[in-house]
Formats: sequence, C-alpha cells, structure tokens
Amino acid sequence: MKKYLFLVAGLFLCTGMSAQEGIKLGLHGSFPFNDFSDAVVLAAGVDVGYMHALGEVVDAGIMTGFINGFPDNFDGGPNLPSVQFLPLAASFRIWPSNSFSFGGDVGQAFGINDGNDGGLYYKPTIGYLFGTNTEVNFSYTGIKLDGATWSTVNVGVLHTIQVRPRRL
Repeated sequence: MKKYLFLVAGLFLCTGMSAQEGIKLGLHGSFPFNDFSDAVVLAAGVDVGYMHALGEVVDAGIMTGFINGFPDNFDGGPNLPSVQFLPLAASFRIWPSNSFSFGGDVGQAFGINDGNDGGLYYKPTIGYLFGTNTEVNFSYTGIKLDGATWSTVNVGVLHTIQVRPRRL
C-alpha cells in the first residue's frame, strides 16, 4: 500500500512541476508610488516569455512585455503623456510546493515615450498556481531611471502554454 501511495504522490509531484514550463502570457494591473505617484494614476501591462524547468523546483527563462502608466489628466491640469516601458529580462522561479512560487526578473526596461531612456529593471514576484496552467501573482516593479525610480505594486494573472516536443 505504501508503494502505491509513493507512486501516486510522485506522479502528482511530477505532473505539477512540469506545468510551469512553457510559453507564459500574462496581464497585470499596477499602482504606482514614490516618484511617479503624482503623475501616474494606474499602470497596466502584458508579459510574454518562456520558462524552462532546470529541475523539479527551479525554472529559468526570459521575459519581455509592455508597461503603460496612465497619467493623471483628470484634474484639469496639463495633458500629461503616458509613461511606457518595454522590459527585457532574465527570469527565474523557485517552486517550494506544487502551487506556490517566488522569484524575479532582472534586466533592462527601454523607455518608449519621449524623454524616457529607461533603466535597470527588476521585479520580485510571488505566485500561486490555480489548476495546471494559470497563476495569480503579486509583484513589485522597479525601474532605476536617471534621478527617479519607477515603482509599482502589481497584481497579475499568468497563463502557461505548454510546448510539447513533436514525436515522429
């Protein structure tokens, strides 16, 4: 009986762990604070990437995306432009259980709007896996700019499209 329990538990762990590998597509909403809290009301973004399982508990890969900060144009003041970034980062996740992860992204965020040169991009993340392919995550995004830091707290959803090798 113990053999069967270990076999079932092992199959469950292997199935859960392989679910994190693949193409990642995500959306997130953000609340800016610190340097940009007066100029930007909300931010939203999309994430696209690929993660590869390095073992049973560690995934590594690359991520990119688009971040748009919506300006505070509601008070009758000057018409401010959106703040936009295109991040490109190395990414890693550690899965201490089948459904919980933590990790981060580190790279460069390229500024898209006028006067925005971008800067060092970092995004620590914790996530909870619902089912086999969908994760809800909470993160902080920091982008070190010249003289300021883009800082947001994010809530997002990430979906994994598993890539299976073709069999001949």
